Amino acid sequence: MITKRIIPCLDVRDGRVVKGINFEGLKDVSSPVELAKYYSANGADELVFYDITASSDGRKIFTEILTETAKNVFIPMTVGGGINTIDDFDRVLNCGADKVSVNSGAIRNPDLIGEAAKLYGDQCVVLSVDIKRVDGVFRVFAKGGREDTGLEAIEWIKRCVGNGAGEVVVNSIDTDGVKGGFDIEMLDKVCNAVSVPVIASGGAGKISDFITLFNTLPKVDAGLAASIFHFGEVKISDLKNEMKKNNIPTRM
Repeated sequence: MITKRIIPCLDVRDGRVVKGINFEGLKDVSSPVELAKYYSANGADELVFYDITASSDGRKIFTEILTETAKNVFIPMTVGGGINTIDDFDRVLNCGADKVSVNSGAIRNPDLIGEAAKLYGDQCVVLSVDIKRVDGVFRVFAKGGREDTGLEAIEWIKRCVGNGAGEVVVNSIDTDGVKGGFDIEMLDKVCNAVSVPVIASGGAGKISDFITLFNTLPKVDAGLAASIFHFGEVKISDLKNEMKKNNIPTRM
């Protein structure tokens, strides 16, 4: 049975890890290099590194910090933020990323996913989708959750996976930072729409939220969280021990 992955997320702004609620009110947390080293040594299965203002600022990702972070990490790292062209994929991979996450860039140019998948393989291309309910419809948001694209989320995800995205990170804006549990309804719809790995993001507040996620939705491949790991509210070792007790396959 495939083990379920636990993935800390480093949301980086101006070279520092930050965290907010519903994508707003960002607070400084730590150095991405130091946090990445800690997680790499303490049981994280993978890391996600997002330069969260690269797209909205219209600039390229911070390559120096990314390179330094990658040097200190011995687990797979997915990197996103300001990925708009094949050159951006190339640059980020050359900095040490294992996978590249694309969000706003794919909305602007839907062919980007297919082009990248042909060059680097599906397994390298991760679709990250920021989703919020608008009048009962799951809508795709761009630019770090600031802009409603009008796209219906499930159809958008199906389209991108059809084009070659090998993994999907589902970010629920409605539950982000609230710590009330993952968005089970939204994740269930995504899992039933695609056959590639799905990573749940947004809403984790305690260990039992992960247990509920994996027991309720066996198709979900990984749980991603930020502040509960950053602030020591949940230790990855404790989480994995609880997963093992609940017969959820995990890498200890």
